[in-house]
Amino acid sequence: MSGAALTAGDLGGPLGERATLVQFSSAFCRPCAATRRVLADVAGMVPGVAALDVDAESHLELVRALGVESTPTVLVLDVGGRERVRAAGLPRKADVIAALGRVLG
Repeated sequence: MSGAALTAGDLGGPLGERATLVQFSSAFCRPCAATRRVLADVAGMVPGVAALDVDAESHLELVRALGVESTPTVLVLDVGGRERVRAAGLPRKADVIAALGRVLG
């Protein structure tokens, strides 16, 4: 799946018009809740950006195809659904904004 574009069907929700923040999370992951809030805040600040939360346990095939090894893992997708940035662990809001800025150009 490397380099392939992800779709709304793959992720279980609509992609943003300009970019998409995707979080892979799991039920017992404490940093995942905080990450969800950070991504929602950033998506709310930037028009055309969506934030999606993907339950890793329910999407094991996708997790394996993408090589996601831990939760939370955050992907920043460009307008075409291609992964442009990846980070594991609880991100700082400033880092998410900076990564999104690189993708939006």
